[in-house]
Amino acid sequence: MNGRWVGGNRFGLLENGEAYFPRVFEAIAAARHEVLLETFILFEDKVGLELHAALLQAAQRGAQVDVTVDGYGSPDLSPGFVGALTAAGVRVHVFDPGTRLFGWRTNLFRRMHRKLVVVDGMRAFVGGINYAADHLADFGPEAKQDYAVEIEGPLVAHIQRFARQAIAQGRQGQPARRWFRRRAPEAALPSLAVAGDAQAMFVTRDNREHPQDIERHYRVAIRTARHRLVIANAYFFPGYRLLKELRRAARRGVEVSLILQGEPDMAIVKTAAEMLYHHLLRAGVHIYEYCERPLHGKVAVADDEWATVGSSNLDPLSLSLNLEANVMIRDRAFNRQLGERLEHLMAQRCKRIAAADLQEPGLWRLVRSYFVFHFLRHYPAWAGWLPAHTPRLASAPHAATAGTAGTDRLTEPASS
Repeated sequence: MNGRWVGGNRFGLLENGEAYFPRVFEAIAAARHEVLLETFILFEDKVGLELHAALLQAAQRGAQVDVTVDGYGSPDLSPGFVGALTAAGVRVHVFDPGTRLFGWRTNLFRRMHRKLVVVDGMRAFVGGINYAADHLADFGPEAKQDYAVEIEGPLVAHIQRFARQAIAQGRQGQPARRWFRRRAPEAALPSLAVAGDAQAMFVTRDNREHPQDIERHYRVAIRTARHRLVIANAYFFPGYRLLKELRRAARRGVEVSLILQGEPDMAIVKTAAEMLYHHLLRAGVHIYEYCERPLHGKVAVADDEWATVGSSNLDPLSLSLNLEANVMIRDRAFNRQLGERLEHLMAQRCKRIAAADLQEPGLWRLVRSYFVFHFLRHYPAWAGWLPAHTPRLASAPHAATAGTAGTDRLTEPASS
């Protein structure tokens, strides 16, 4: 598993866009040396325009600014939007810019789903919040419920190195992975001042060397939980091993609670999760559906110390195809804060699902549920066999017409 536990960190929980965007935009606008930003979605709405202004402020002050967006999640940025950034020296990278076939996007697999920011190597943000107005409550009933963290301390250097390497490796390209290829020694990390008491680890998943790391950390946390486990996850259709650990935890007396979507942004999300309800409820797992608006969070707490916040859902895309990033946190104060927010969600904004709420399992439902559950024995391994193009980083769309200063043509290593 990648990453290692690093002490001396401080974490601040940021719930929804109202808390997240002001902190990120303020930090970026004040940057003096460097801004590294990766996001799945950047829309040219009021949130995207605020980010745009902050990025320009940083670049105009002389900071080196690198912005990476996903070609599937952010397909429609205008020439003027991108051109203003590149003209100011911002390097805009697009992960896997796919062509359209009869109006349909073809870049369906291997998405760059990470959401992270590093400013001046001193402050970082990691979570699930995209740069779009639907992360603000005034968007209406479709506004998303989500979480991120602000990080200070030595872990920031690890996140900074990762973000820089993602760009550098893309510029240089990488040969196909070979068992005999030696790993180059890593440069020493800068020594950052202690900012708090939290131990933490930055964990990513990719399609080469770390395909299951985030899922493994989840399974370890579930396996070692003794009292309580709360998982809030927007897209829940995990692998068989993770489901087995959840059932085992509940049967040994751990209070296992899942917060899932009750008002999903895509109907299939709820349909897929409901196929697992009978199996989970029978083992004693508590299931809550968040019914106020779409849930987009990817967070969890275990017992009194462990927590995670990040971009990874517990579904086939996140666990087997997408590029993801989570932070694993050992800190009682942060665990308590996030745990209280999740308890509030369950008590005030969720419907608890009981066995009586489920449809009586007819023959077809029983057969379907049986095959779905046992099909998961072979997932997520099978997902890696799905047909997929080779992901790559390229210069921003429209940059050729809007001005190409500060852009690069990059490649991202192929999946193995």
